[in-house]
Amino acid sequence: MEGGNGTSTINVFILTGITNLPWLQKFLFVLVLSFYLLDIFGNLIIISLVVRDVSLHFPMYFLLANLSFVDMCFSSITVPKMMDGFWRENTISLKGCIAQMYFFHFLGCTEGILLASMGYDRYVAICHPLRYSTLMRRAVCIQLVLISWVIGLTTSLVHAIMTSELSFCYSNKIKHFFCDVKPVIKLACADIQLNEAVLTNVLGFLSTSTFFLTIISYFYIILKLMKIHSSEGRSKAFSTCSSHLTVVILFYGTAMCTYLGSSSENSIEKDRIAAILYTVITPALNPIIYTLRNQEVQKSLRKLFKHQHF
Repeated sequence: MEGGNGTSTINVFILTGITNLPWLQKFLFVLVLSFYLLDIFGNLIIISLVVRDVSLHFPMYFLLANLSFVDMCFSSITVPKMMDGFWRENTISLKGCIAQMYFFHFLGCTEGILLASMGYDRYVAICHPLRYSTLMRRAVCIQLVLISWVIGLTTSLVHAIMTSELSFCYSNKIKHFFCDVKPVIKLACADIQLNEAVLTNVLGFLSTSTFFLTIISYFYIILKLMKIHSSEGRSKAFSTCSSHLTVVILFYGTAMCTYLGSSSENSIEKDRIAAILYTVITPALNPIIYTLRNQEVQKSLRKLFKHQHF
């Protein structure tokens, strides 16, 4: 429903998606489906390995299993709805839109804090190896995971409540493939300066602070590695960090570009492209990155396939 005169209230939105070209929509459907299946099966394998293999019953892999679970949920909030839009007009109710927005930001914030926790884990393992079992005991790991979930739940609730209090009466076309805060509040027939300020300040603070904490962890890790004279020891220590660092750069790079920018039409177009990276591609690449870079995960994977074969 299009409220051109600004008097009617909109209860159903249309997600414009990525493109209107039929041939490109079919191609993108196959491509996105491939990445989504890779995401689901890849992360399920990671979780299965961590649960089944005793050699992976360490804090690093406990956090990795939680990250894999969040990745699967994170993609499942947006990708199926996006694929549906490749075949027909993609509509969503106002309540459904706010619910999608809430869970998207909830899982995104949770993932950011989990990545910072994994950075702290690597810092303790390399800089304080003798105290690792004490500093990263089971209770601490559970607390880190719970903190990430609680912060994600509360911060996303702020945006969902503020958006639900807006009225929409100008247009029902969201220039995105899912309900994100910036393109949705642009359609409101009310002053959205407070919404934009809260979005930028809350998500900006959360993303930059967790990213800064991760960078601090790696600063001390690099200092420690420089003191290791053995090239083999240095290489082994770095191999446990490189996969996590790659994931951090992919996640924070796209997220901060999106939520620290303005809400202009140009910016929203760029945000839509960035969103494809962190909702479709990054969650699918994470299991591959951790498998290729981590020798323990590779060994566990070989044992799993060997067991299944016999």
